[in-house]
Amino acid sequence: MTDCSRERRWLILSEDGRHVWLGRYSDPSEEEIASAEASLAAQSLGGYVAVAEGDYWSRKARMTLLPVRPLAGPRIPFEQASAVFEAIRARRLSELA
Repeated sequence: MTDCSRERRWLILSEDGRHVWLGRYSDPSEEEIASAEASLAAQSLGGYVAVAEGDYWSRKARMTLLPVRPLAGPRIPFEQASAVFEAIRARRLSELA
């Protein structure tokens, strides 16, 4: 059994808190990151490449998000985007209760 509380995953975090997971078992390639950046820009969104630590579905612990680099010129700071992410995550968890 794996310890999900220590799981590390790459993600693309958009300004509005939406996210996609990348490279669960390996680092994402520059091509994957460039494709994600183009997708954000096409939606007039900025975002961030980040590393998440923790279990997304755990009600007990908050996930830790570590910024790696900005993508497509985000208009809000990483901390604000990650707060929106956490609010979306909390809402999803409460819907499961």
